[in-house]
Amino acid sequence: MVLVIPFVMQVFATVGLIGYLSFRTGQRAVNELAIQLTTRVTERINQHLKAYLETPHFMHNMTLSSIRNGNLNISNFSSLQQQFWSDIKLSNAVDYIFLGTQEGYFIGVQDYGDGRQVVKFRDRATAPKRLIYALDEDGKRTQLLKSQDYDPRIRPWYTATLKAQQQTWSPIYISADLGVLQITPTTPMYDAEGTLQGVLGTNLILSQISDFLQELKISQSGQAFILERSADIVASSTDEQPYLSTASEPIRLNARNSQQPGIKLTTQELLQQVDDLNQINQPLQFTFEINNKTQLVQVSPLTDIQGLDWLIVVRVPEADFMAQITANTRTTIFLCLAALGIATVLGIVTARWVTQPILSLNRAAKEIAQGEWGKVVELHRSDEVGELAKSFNSMAQQLHESLETLEENVEQRTAQLAQANAEIHELNQRLKAENLRMSAQLDVAKTLQQMVLPKPAELESIEGLDIAGFMEPVDEVGGDYYDILHYDDVVTIGIGDVAGHGLESGVVMLMAQTAIRTLQEMQETDFVKCLDVINRTIYHNVQRMNSDKNMTLAILNYCRGHISISGQHEEMIVVRASGEIERVDTIDLGFPIGLDEDIIKFISQTCVQLESGDGIVLYTDGITEAENLERQQYGLERLCQIVSQTWQGAADVIKNQVIHDVRRHIGSQKIYDDITVLVLKHK
Repeated sequence: MVLVIPFVMQVFATVGLIGYLSFRTGQRAVNELAIQLTTRVTERINQHLKAYLETPHFMHNMTLSSIRNGNLNISNFSSLQQQFWSDIKLSNAVDYIFLGTQEGYFIGVQDYGDGRQVVKFRDRATAPKRLIYALDEDGKRTQLLKSQDYDPRIRPWYTATLKAQQQTWSPIYISADLGVLQITPTTPMYDAEGTLQGVLGTNLILSQISDFLQELKISQSGQAFILERSADIVASSTDEQPYLSTASEPIRLNARNSQQPGIKLTTQELLQQVDDLNQINQPLQFTFEINNKTQLVQVSPLTDIQGLDWLIVVRVPEADFMAQITANTRTTIFLCLAALGIATVLGIVTARWVTQPILSLNRAAKEIAQGEWGKVVELHRSDEVGELAKSFNSMAQQLHESLETLEENVEQRTAQLAQANAEIHELNQRLKAENLRMSAQLDVAKTLQQMVLPKPAELESIEGLDIAGFMEPVDEVGGDYYDILHYDDVVTIGIGDVAGHGLESGVVMLMAQTAIRTLQEMQETDFVKCLDVINRTIYHNVQRMNSDKNMTLAILNYCRGHISISGQHEEMIVVRASGEIERVDTIDLGFPIGLDEDIIKFISQTCVQLESGDGIVLYTDGITEAENLERQQYGLERLCQIVSQTWQGAADVIKNQVIHDVRRHIGSQKIYDDITVLVLKHK
């Protein structure tokens, strides 16, 4: 079973994974194809509509050109009648062309679509009446059909054109004569002086757009329809009328009330995608489901300079393209089951061929374990299992021989182990003694280091300053240093950090402390000279120690609110009484001590004036570089923030808050460096 099941499952999983990946790849390809299809269909509709909708404006421009060239005269209604009659013959989309003048005259030719054509006109002789005459097959007037009062200047198409002062479109309306949706494009006419002469208009039949959409080959059940921004249907690829018949008069059909589920549900989903159709200014693609079948939709705006503003919507069901992929999936499932059966049979046969000799070896091993050393496995095969049988027989013989000499070997090994144990015991005693000696030396070094730190009583005796300090080494002996010396009215503060930590670093720290105190006892106040002497002393001692230790060191002198600083160390934090922070960079005030014999040219000095309540905070990088479990450093910014927040307290309180905040940041992380902080506050 161990051989058969993994083998069968591997084959089954491989075939199944390939089938799944094939299905997913095909599905992605179908989606991409559907997107390309909807995009191309949209582009084709867009191109057709632009050409279709530009036709009336093109006719208007041709008429205006004929008028400007003198080929037509707006006062000669006979020539205009013949021109309009000819234009209607050119396009099935146009059923009515007309002209209204600023004097109130009107001429128009209309085709009712049933073979009847009429001319409607109002001139100086007929005003205020508009006469309607039937036209024969040559466009000539025959009999008078109707006479009624009419003034084109008060008609909506005329007033809207005057307001726009350019070519424009009327709202879509339902033609009372033809029972179809129409829209009227209009064009104003001006003379050479820019005076309005009249307005040209054309009735455009929109049902031909639906005819075009129905002829489009989108997909098996794909749909395309055109909406106004109000969601009223302009045209669609279905046979549904874009208006509703009522008892009084027909009304426009809103896509949300369509009897076509595809149009209705697509519009409802579109209105969920966007709150207002007026927000769609660029192509929009989305998917949704109808009866658990994914639909891919593309919505594109259609606008022109005359103010037309429609939306082209194309919906393609994913299922139209997924039929073949679904069939392939069923074939894949069948192949998986067939592969599973074949793999099971082959696995069983293979397992028996492999396991039979292994079972023979197992039985032989059990017999040898019971002491039957003469057992030999008879297996005549040249493959790896045959080699295993030969190795097994050889191993059994060698094991028999080894057992016969085992007792003698055990006695020899026992004697060797006893001797080694005695040697280990002796080495262990020596190591204990060495550890005790080293521990005593470290205790002495640690005690010396703690002894030279300033005592609380020394700090309290300094008038005018509130001072608190803290130093904690990461090992028994640390490399951090701070000291405070008081002589007359001058307070000398030293702070430094020896590279690394441990015994060597502690020794270098003690060297620096001794050198600084010696110079202070000698009343040496020249910073440059002090740092130069300290550097030379430590440099030569470090060389004699054959060590590479060096340290940062800054020395400050305080006297009656005036502080002078020299030497290179971490940035000094100056805190004003209000808690405002100032930072003093010491990088250009000195050079690492013990790194080079002559550093006098790098030493300089700067000064800070403290008022009542002001103070300074000194520290080593064990604080700013302290890390938490996420390897994030404590940082100088956080140190400045906690100092500013607690500055109204005493120096000891500020120091304790800083140490508490650092420990909280470190948490359970290991501490890697000595931690030192010194707070001085001017009373």
